[in-house]
Amino acid sequence: MMGATAPTDVEKEEHVEVHASPRTRIGAGLMIKEDAPKSRSTVTQQFISEQAPNNPMQLISLLPGVNTTSLDPLGLSSGYMSMRGLTQDQIGYTLEGFPVNDIGNYAIYPQEIVDAENLRTINVEQGSADLDSPHLSATGGAVDMYLLGPTDKFGGSVNMSYGSYNSRRIFGRVDTGYVGATHLKGYFSFSDAAEDSWRGPGGQNKMHGETKWVNEWGQGNVISLTLVGNTGTSTLFPSTHMSNWLADGIHNSYSAKWDAANPSSSANGNYYELHRNPFTNIYASAPSTFTLTDHLKLTETPYFWYGNGNGGGAYSENIQKFQWGATKTTGSIGPYNATNTKSILLYNPSNTQTYRPGAVTKLTLTTGKNRLMVGYWFEYSKQFQSGPYSLINYANGTPLDLNGGGPNLVLANGETAEYRNTLTQTRIHTLFIADNISLLNDKLNIEAGLKYTFVQRQGHNFLPDTSTGPYISQSWQQPLPAASIRYKLNSRNQLFASVTTNFRVPQNYSLYDSGAYYPGSGYATKANPTLRPEISISTEAGWRYQGPMIMSSLTYFHYNFTNRLYSKTVQMPGGNYYSESINGGGMHADGVDFEFGTAPILYHIRPYFSAEYIHAITDSNIAAGGSTGDYVYSKGKFAPTTPAYQFGLNLNYDDGHFFGNYSLKYVARQYSTFNNDQHIPSYVVMNIGAGYHFKDMGRFKSPTIRINLQNLTNNHYLGYASGVASNAYATRGVYGNKIKGSPTATSFAIAAPFFVMATASVDF
Repeated sequence: MMGATAPTDVEKEEHVEVHASPRTRIGAGLMIKEDAPKSRSTVTQQFISEQAPNNPMQLISLLPGVNTTSLDPLGLSSGYMSMRGLTQDQIGYTLEGFPVNDIGNYAIYPQEIVDAENLRTINVEQGSADLDSPHLSATGGAVDMYLLGPTDKFGGSVNMSYGSYNSRRIFGRVDTGYVGATHLKGYFSFSDAAEDSWRGPGGQNKMHGETKWVNEWGQGNVISLTLVGNTGTSTLFPSTHMSNWLADGIHNSYSAKWDAANPSSSANGNYYELHRNPFTNIYASAPSTFTLTDHLKLTETPYFWYGNGNGGGAYSENIQKFQWGATKTTGSIGPYNATNTKSILLYNPSNTQTYRPGAVTKLTLTTGKNRLMVGYWFEYSKQFQSGPYSLINYANGTPLDLNGGGPNLVLANGETAEYRNTLTQTRIHTLFIADNISLLNDKLNIEAGLKYTFVQRQGHNFLPDTSTGPYISQSWQQPLPAASIRYKLNSRNQLFASVTTNFRVPQNYSLYDSGAYYPGSGYATKANPTLRPEISISTEAGWRYQGPMIMSSLTYFHYNFTNRLYSKTVQMPGGNYYSESINGGGMHADGVDFEFGTAPILYHIRPYFSAEYIHAITDSNIAAGGSTGDYVYSKGKFAPTTPAYQFGLNLNYDDGHFFGNYSLKYVARQYSTFNNDQHIPSYVVMNIGAGYHFKDMGRFKSPTIRINLQNLTNNHYLGYASGVASNAYATRGVYGNKIKGSPTATSFAIAAPFFVMATASVDF
């Protein structure tokens, strides 16, 4: 549905709070006036500018229903998010109207998207994405990011930061102002950031560039171009099992030592240089609006998404007896061959290269009190994924090629050995239409719409002896109706309600067998190409109060899932594991979101508070896997990865020169199994910041210093679970069979520690 601001609209509605003095804005940049007929929360640049230079995911952590985890303090090594208990691959992300989720597994890489200094707003839609949102996975809501526009006059800014773990960052931006006598204006920005790993050796670094150009003319004609480039390399942080966490806590990292005397030892496989994450990506988009007549507008958002990166690893392989599918064969690599080498340590990265062009086209006809929107989204992407075995410099333990090139393991049949080797082509055709009518002098607004999506995936798996064969083709199509209503009781109070149908196409990796091959058991990642798409129906009803001093919102929500998609890990005989995408049956949830903020009250203090309660229940018994054919008693139990309670608090002080803020986030326990016999404990995280705005100094405007302290109490906690198991400990199944426990089937991510960063900035 459209709401007040749709993600592909170029002419965004500028709310009063965005233009008001920072000192008078309600909630210190965590609330603005909303007119959407559904739940939506917004973070603005005023809040962003007082935080450490974080990635977008870190900046929305206080909003209702949002649960985020950072693996490193500066946010350079990805992160994780859930919303109303739904995972980040169920949440659609856009930047300036184009999608930034991975097209294959729908993951989001927040460190690659945008520099915080260039963000104008981040809109979080907790229940559903708008009809014109270009997503295949947004069954759990959406996050829409918008950039600050170029300024009318020449100027710019410089930020420099330094902090714990030798973290350092510099950011610069130059605005051109209007170029000559034209209507064209733009900006360039660049940032360079690095930090040492907070646990273990190595570190993270990133270089990032952005430019945005806007040309406006006539009445409502806008052509814009946004280009984002990003490159960096991170040392990965290993996840942990619950038993290791209870025994060792945060003392879990890759090794800093390389044993050159025994280069193929299994211990060397843990060397940190073999566990890196290089990435390069480019986003390009040209969202534009053309006023065709007084009543008809055309909005066009073409985009192109390129990404290339991997997560590194290393494994000791016997190249005299290499398991290639069901066959054992010999191989050779560089100077090594099967006649003189049995076991050799090889670098084995998981490469992904993506080419993703697309466009969203939309026509909007406004006639009196009625607004009709029709549109079409098309995309055709190609994603190459590989896992070659390549040579290591055995003198110092570094890969000869961080992307897995160079000398590769070549088998006797002439093929290059890989643990995965696929090509996925995805074609998307989506039509959408919505009709909106405003009645009673805009007190009453009613909208109804329909999206119809057709998706085709064609896959080619180059590995041998796969259960599906080399070629896989699947297609899905789904009508997605939506309706909403908003009624203004008066100038300050409004009621709203909405119902939306969403769906999520299975991730591309569900099409393929991959990984290690176990004779008699098959591959460690098993294909499940007949998965049905995940369907959710989201219903919301809420109330907003929007006064000059206080804003608040209260939303009841209910969602019901059919065929919810999970990635499940199962223990096989002999201690090995396999993972498989499954339809986890039905699930439903009821909950309440609350949000409250004020303008400055006593002593220039502005509080903001958010809360969520959710009761999420699994409606089906889940297959345990393995040889029993039985199911665990998951029906009626609390849904995994869902905290029943969340609270967020922010207190902000600003007297025009001195400013400060204190924030707190509480997240309740989260189960990691359908049987509810293992969980992440609840946790509290606190942050504090303070700074000072100096008077202008000639050409230098608003010189500012600030200091930010994250995770103030240095709380050591687990942020999220990777994958969900049926059960962690032995249990009886629905049919009475004994189901073995798998306490190590699920791994967990360790969240970032206490961190201090100082920043100095100035505009010109």
